[in-house]
Formats: sequence, C-alpha cells, structure tokens
Amino acid sequence: MDKFVINGGIPLKGTVEISGAKNSAVAILPAALLADTPSSIDNLPEINDIELLSKMIQYLGGKTIKKEHEMTIDPAGINSFCPPHELASQMRASYYLIGALLSKFKEAAIAMPGGCNIGVRPIDQHIKGFEALGAKTTIEHGIIRVKADKLVGNHIYFDVVSVGATINLMLAACKAEGTTILENCAKEPHVVDVANFLNAMGANIKGAGTDTIKIVGVDKLHGCKHTVIPDQIEAGTYMVAAAATHGDVIVKGIIPKHLESIIAKMSEMGVKIEEYDEELRVTTDGRLKRVDIKTQPYPGFPTDMQQLIAVLLALADGVSVITENVYEGRFKYLDELKKMGVNAKVEGRIAVIEGTQKLTGAPLTATDLRAGAAMVIAGLAASGTTEVKNIYHIDRGYESIEKKLQKLGANIKRVE
Repeated sequence: MDKFVINGGIPLKGTVEISGAKNSAVAILPAALLADTPSSIDNLPEINDIELLSKMIQYLGGKTIKKEHEMTIDPAGINSFCPPHELASQMRASYYLIGALLSKFKEAAIAMPGGCNIGVRPIDQHIKGFEALGAKTTIEHGIIRVKADKLVGNHIYFDVVSVGATINLMLAACKAEGTTILENCAKEPHVVDVANFLNAMGANIKGAGTDTIKIVGVDKLHGCKHTVIPDQIEAGTYMVAAAATHGDVIVKGIIPKHLESIIAKMSEMGVKIEEYDEELRVTTDGRLKRVDIKTQPYPGFPTDMQQLIAVLLALADGVSVITENVYEGRFKYLDELKKMGVNAKVEGRIAVIEGTQKLTGAPLTATDLRAGAAMVIAGLAASGTTEVKNIYHIDRGYESIEKKLQKLGANIKRVE
C-alpha cells in the first residue's frame, strides 16, 4: 500500500493550480443520469471518488468517456437502480445515486455509503425528504431501499443544515409532480453549482445558495455542458501549507468569495494574504498568533478545513480552541499529530491546542481524507522525516497532491 515520505523544513514557493471541486463533482455525475441525452462535464478533478462513480455509472448501464479533466456521460442505457455494493460502500457521496435513481426509476437500492471515518454522519434528513415526496424507505443488512409509486412535491424543513440532504432532495424533486419547497438548506458553493447544472439540463430550481430552495418539477431533462467550480478546500489546503512552511505561494484558479472565512481566520493569525481576481498570494512573517475556530455551515468556517488549520494552530503562539459544530468524532487525527509534538486535548466537540515552536517528523497513519492532508502539511512544516500511511484516503479527494507540492519545492515522494 502506498505511503508518502516527506522531508520537512522547506518553505514552499511558486504557483499551484487548483482543481475542480470534489464536493461538486461527486454530485454532478449522478445528476447527469437524470437527462435523456449525454452531458459533458469539464474541470473534473482526477481523484479516486470520480473513478468509482464512473465505474458505478457504467455498471448501471450508462456510458462514460473521460479525457483528461472532461467526462461525457450518456445515461441512455441506464437500466438498473442498484449500484454495486462493493463500490458504493467505498465512498460517502454514493448516496447521491439514491436521489438520482429514485427520480429516474422511482426506486433505488444502495449499500450504506462509506468514505471517511469521521464519526456519526447520519442520512436521516435525506430519508425524511424522500418520504415527504412519497417514497418508502427500508434499511436492511446495510442496504438502503427507497421506492415510490410516484414522487409528489412537498414542503420540507431540514432539522439540521445538510449539504448532502439539500443536494439529494434537489435531485429527487426536480422531476416530481408539482412544487417542492426546501427550508433550512445548505448554502455551500457546491450546492449552487449542482443547481446550476440541473437548471442547464432544464430543471426549474430557484434559491440555491439561500435558506429556501423552490423546485418546480419538469417532465424531462436534457444533457448539457458544464464546468465544475474550483475546489475551495483544496485551495485552503495549499494556503495552509504555504503558511505552515513560511513559504510564498500563489494559489491560482479560485473564487476568492468562496474562501472568505478561511482568509479571515488565517489573516487573524498573521498570515499575509493578497487577493486578486482568480488567485491569492500567501506569505508569512514571523510566528503566527493563536485564534479560536468554530466550524459552521457555509458561509462559516468549513468543517473540512478544521484538521488543516489545526496544524497552523499547533505552531502558533498561545492556546487556541477549536469547536467542531458539524461532525462528531472529527478529532481522531490529533492522536497521530501528537507523535510530532503537537500539544492537544480533546473533550467532546472541543479541542484545545497549545502552540509549539517546532514539530518533529514521525510515522503517521491517515484516518480520513482531510486528516491525511493535515498530516502531509505537518510533515512539510516539521524537521526530519515524516511517513504518512493509508494515503488512499488522500487520493479520494486531492488530485496529484505530491506532484503539486513537488512543483512548490517540497521534498515529498510516493513510495509503494
């Protein structure tokens, strides 16, 4: 199994190009199954989750043709509502196939989604929404089955803000009879991106990016061309890597508005960030200051950046507090970082991190996607050699991370 070997202490310098957003792409591919004709999706990140989805679409009877960062999806031959369990169980976002297949066939059966091991991530809000549209849901032997005679629009209030449920209900409702109103919706950029894709296919969705989304059902959807937005979390990852190594990095091909909360917190720490139209320059001068972080749904500080910013806090002057308000159990990675000299205490949803002047390389094991990226950044900032195992987690969501870091001067290599 592959691992990364990192010799740290080298300031990163240069320009890094940001890939398409993972969290958009993994929803847009299932959404393409709702059309009657092919769709062409550009700026797709080359990551394992996209490969898994492509295989699942082919298994269901669809055709996918991929050329570099573009994929054409022809859903005409889709004849099954049951993706292979061994693939679906490997990635969390496979649950978007439920909404798409329920809309297409009025039935879906899929293995309980896998992906990152970061605590309790229920899909109760998805099920609540499907049932409000007229579906019946059962969960047996790790398989979710959703079935409806017909889907009829309804007024649905999400008890908690959920990106997955918001997107899945857009997929399920866009061809339902009548009008669906979704309240307390997630407002993340990738929710808007998926809505824009569906509308380009002929859907009637208004309000994406606000608390309330209105969906008027249509009879048919057609294929379209779409370019996936840049990945805000990948951008944030390289911003943190630049700051942690006291480097000078231009992060290119971004939408700065999507990064406002990240920019604000890093600036508060003393990181110098210069904003331009589609790029940022990140530099640091001296030791960083402590800050407190509270993760929130967008436009708040993203939970997916929590592990990454923790590396900066571990090197900052003073004691910082992270409050994780989105997912339980998302501090497991700190046990690994303690091997490098990180001073951290965890109690429930709160982590207290006391900054230190120096981290030391150590053998680490990635516990999930973002934790793995945080360990890589810690290795880049540390003195000595760091090994990061289980990097298949990282490959799920980062395109060629070691190659991009090598271009910035990092001493990192992939070893079998």
